[in-house]
Amino acid sequence: MSAISSAFFNRQFYKIFAIGLIIIFFIIPIIRLIAMSFLSDEGINFDYYYAILTDGRTWQVLQNTLIVVVGSTIISLILGTAFAWMVAYTDIRMKGIVQLFIFLPFIIPSYITSLAWVQFFGPAGLLTKLLESVSINLPSWDLYSMSGIIFVMGISHFPLVYLFTVNVFRKIPREMELAARISGATRWTAFSKIVFPMALPGVVGGSFIAFLGGLDNFGIPAFLGTPANISVLSTYIYQKVIGFGPSAFNEAAVLSVILGVIAIIGISLQWLLLRKSKPIETTKLDYSPRYHLGKKKLIAEILIWLFFATTSIFPFISMVMTSFLNAYGLDFVPENFSLKNYAYILSRNSTVESILTSLKLAGVTTVIGIIVGTIFSYYRVRKPNLNMKLMEYGITIPYALPGMVLALAMIFAWMEPIPGWNPGIYGSAAILYIAYVTRFLTLQVRSGITAFQQVDKEVEEAARINGTNGFGKWKRIMIPLIAPGVLSGAMLVFLSALTELTVSSLLYSSNAETIGVAILSFQQSGYTLYSTAFSSLIVGLIIVVYFLLFTSGALRKRKVEKGK
Repeated sequence: MSAISSAFFNRQFYKIFAIGLIIIFFIIPIIRLIAMSFLSDEGINFDYYYAILTDGRTWQVLQNTLIVVVGSTIISLILGTAFAWMVAYTDIRMKGIVQLFIFLPFIIPSYITSLAWVQFFGPAGLLTKLLESVSINLPSWDLYSMSGIIFVMGISHFPLVYLFTVNVFRKIPREMELAARISGATRWTAFSKIVFPMALPGVVGGSFIAFLGGLDNFGIPAFLGTPANISVLSTYIYQKVIGFGPSAFNEAAVLSVILGVIAIIGISLQWLLLRKSKPIETTKLDYSPRYHLGKKKLIAEILIWLFFATTSIFPFISMVMTSFLNAYGLDFVPENFSLKNYAYILSRNSTVESILTSLKLAGVTTVIGIIVGTIFSYYRVRKPNLNMKLMEYGITIPYALPGMVLALAMIFAWMEPIPGWNPGIYGSAAILYIAYVTRFLTLQVRSGITAFQQVDKEVEEAARINGTNGFGKWKRIMIPLIAPGVLSGAMLVFLSALTELTVSSLLYSSNAETIGVAILSFQQSGYTLYSTAFSSLIVGLIIVVYFLLFTSGALRKRKVEKGK
């Protein structure tokens, strides 16, 4: 008994246990997915690769995927870099609100953004109605097209480029640009020869994250591409799996491997481009404006707010107004409005259950993330070694891979974890819980690592010397210090899980339908008014969560300032 007890409390046991969990939940599913792409009735061979790669449809899908992803990444790069430069260097007003609107397309799920854009720009949309009311008949933009997918995806992902770039701009010493100007360089020369090359790590890093986001995205091509028979890899894998043919899973595995390889090539290109770049040595962020726009400031601000109005405000207003219409296509006048679409979705058991399912999935994923992610982050920062680094890589893999690839890997791993034994996980809500935790845990780990890196190890030493150790140390010192960072990560995990669609689209079951799947089902069944009403409710819920987060953050900041 004493030997067992000793082993249980041995640190080595916990280390082996943690490594085992990471192998089972994070590594083996990927290995099973790759294995399935080679296995057939005749054993290990390349039959499915041959079948997929000699099919002309595959090459058309690959071409569509590359056009969509590269096109949307270019739009994200241009918009993200331009907004980062404007916010970091110019004296435009209300930068806090401008930044909030920049993040809006990133906060709102992309499939809801697609729906909002269709309701604004479509033939029966608000823009067309407004133009017709003043006798202007312009051809409406068909968003169910390649150009529609590229543009909406570019708008949805440009906040990623902004996020990676804005603080890099702020770190560049203004003296370097001033020295170039004094030496006779024009503003454009100083920017192109000095500022932009120094900001390249942020620009490239954000662009490749937008590139990977485009590969991963399922919602936009599913909403805008499927009606126009435009498939990309993520939607093609989905179509293969739900087709339930004799080789559907194997062919989907081959396509998933191809999708994963493209993602790895993208990450490798990023590494090659950035390997010779030197990090900016200064860590101080310079928030003071470097360019005073003078008379051009008002023009710049008008253009910025026109952009937000066109890309965010009016599309969402149009979606909300559409959700109140009695029938699709009616004019936007008071007599055509009612609450019947909301009454229908809120009285429908499956809709309410999808909200409860997503809330439970998001809640459980967040709680597990806070506990497991915080413990792992602590040991990753305080006891760094090769094992911890490899474990962190293992946790990151499911998030780095496209969601459709992860979903298929989960099916192969949990349909029969041991050959001949089906525990009933696939087809139940349990597989969604496993998939969500493995996919989003890395977000909590990253925020936890950042939080612990900001707490000096000497603070813990001082607490120990003063006799505050164990639970007391965590309650009085560590938790208050790391709480803001950990809670920010938890909120990111909660919102990501709440509106998740890509993984859920393959793993949901009749008793575990999520919000994203329910909205997609309404839209694909032609019930546009119900999908807009449901989406409007979800946008309202997200805004409430963010308001609570903003308010709690402001109260906590005020409390800290009072305590000084």
